[in-house]
Amino acid sequence: MTDVPIDIAHVAKLARIALTHDESAAFTAQFAKLFGYIEELQALDVTHVSATAQVIPIMNVMRDDIIRDCLDRAAALANAPDTSGPYFKVPRILE
Repeated sequence: MTDVPIDIAHVAKLARIALTHDESAAFTAQFAKLFGYIEELQALDVTHVSATAQVIPIMNVMRDDIIRDCLDRAAALANAPDTSGPYFKVPRILE
């Protein structure tokens, strides 16, 4: 495992967290393990593995469009809390 210099105090400052000396020591050990795992992964031969951005196939699930009658205006407005003539009335959000 290669020693990767990492300034835990600087990372903590960027993350805006306060760490005790013991917590800093624990994080240093954890980062050292993490970088060790990364080194192991970098040592693997992946030349036979094709590059991919998606590991599971993506496909759109679409249904057929079925033409049918839409609600008439009265039915659409029936449960509206407030209406103004043939329109939904909503609270004003822009001045």
